[in-house]
Amino acid sequence: MYQPAISGHGVFTPAQSISNDELVEAFNAYAEGWNARNAEKIAAGEVEAKTPSSADFIFSASGIERRFVMDKSGVLDPDRMYPALPARPDDQPGIMAEMAQEACTRALEMAGRTGADIDLIICAASNHERAYPAVAIEIQQLLGAQGFAFDMNVACSSATFGIQAAGDMIRAGSARRALVVCPEICSAHLEWRDRDCHFIFGDVCTALVLERAEEAQGARWDVVSTRCATQFSNNIRNNDGFLRRTHDQMEDRRDMQFMQNGRKVFKEVLPMVSAHILGHLGEEGWQADDLKRLWLHQANKTMNDFIGKKVLGREPEAGEQPNILQDYANTSSAGSIIAFSQNSADLAPGDRGVICSFGAGYSVGSVLVQRA
Repeated sequence: MYQPAISGHGVFTPAQSISNDELVEAFNAYAEGWNARNAEKIAAGEVEAKTPSSADFIFSASGIERRFVMDKSGVLDPDRMYPALPARPDDQPGIMAEMAQEACTRALEMAGRTGADIDLIICAASNHERAYPAVAIEIQQLLGAQGFAFDMNVACSSATFGIQAAGDMIRAGSARRALVVCPEICSAHLEWRDRDCHFIFGDVCTALVLERAEEAQGARWDVVSTRCATQFSNNIRNNDGFLRRTHDQMEDRRDMQFMQNGRKVFKEVLPMVSAHILGHLGEEGWQADDLKRLWLHQANKTMNDFIGKKVLGREPEAGEQPNILQDYANTSSAGSIIAFSQNSADLAPGDRGVICSFGAGYSVGSVLVQRA
């Protein structure tokens, strides 16, 4: 059995971003136009008028100030309200694979490796741009990697589930060196015309290099333990998929985009995640006071503050539970990895932390790591 370790990490951030003010201006223009077109139905009580959004509402509800996107022009067009990402010919790299290539290159450089050193790639994301061939195999080709590759989808928990899968294969010897890649184009499945959720998501890609600890060439984080759990719930759901045609329902339906019952998610997920982390710590004989940092899924500041306080038994100190969602928004599976990538270099050998992600499923994954 081999000890797996994280030896490199990388983040690809899109060039375009949307501030809350820009987003609100576009949404309110859309809402005003919709209300005008439906004035008679609104007056008759047949439909409800759309309520304007505001930057203050968005920040107080989520802690988000802006988000990066692959295309902002389509999102901010009140007559469109979704990204404009042209289809690519089959002989050109897909957009997810292209994002992944940049993030992986940065992670490989940190680890002192090249694509040829990799024999496992897991593309772990909440949405994939096609059913097959696997995006992971396309990434494998672009990087000149060896071995095998496959896609994984556990919604917002995909990264930690991917780390567990890669770590287990490294422990067992079926893989020597792996990339866990999370290319998230969340802007494509978000309903930008819904005031309750139009501000939630952003686009990004993260990558982690995992390898045998004894072979790591520089600073590393030993993956001490991983733990995953799932519990079925419809409170976060997206009904889009290849079976739509078989239902004779190809129209643009609201349930084909991101759907969430936010209040139930808060009520049900927060205790689940807190208990999961505390249980994982207990299994390994770790105490909350042993943790120097919590890198949590970046969905909502209030949620993270609750979890941090519950796990530590006190209010987290500055920097102890870093948030990046004010700049990136919710990037699904990539959020906890961005937080780790941007807030781990300052820790010293022996320092301990937990990477945790949670979301639709419900799903929750935790990774206990120690700086070597």
